[in-house]
Amino acid sequence: MTALLKDAPVDDAAKIAAQNDAFRGSIMFFNDAEDTPKGQFVMTRGVMALGSDSRLAATRAVAAFQAFTPDNDPYGFHEFGAVEVLGTTVWFKIDAYDVNYEYGSPDPGDPEQTRRVLTLLLPSEY
Repeated sequence: MTALLKDAPVDDAAKIAAQNDAFRGSIMFFNDAEDTPKGQFVMTRGVMALGSDSRLAATRAVAAFQAFTPDNDPYGFHEFGAVEVLGTTVWFKIDAYDVNYEYGSPDPGDPEQTRRVLTLLLPSEY
């Protein structure tokens, strides 16, 4: 679990998961609704170095990812996952920041107080 979501009330898990799913889907326009949570999508240097075909495949796989289980998502926030892309494992993680991207969100379940950052990274970069 990311440090920025660890203090969120358990009751908010379903709401935060739905917002994370909507945000993740928006990176490939799988979800372009007006109420999609705001945020940024970034990749590490390692993912960038994989080349354009792998970056596109990873982005598509992450946007469509639904394979959350109690083993890989124990808190139910849908904030972390792994995809296999052209023989390479790529991780994604979502962190919840305040609206200025300076601190953790005061209320990760409130889209008005939260900006998400979805990062694609290689396991070796964690």
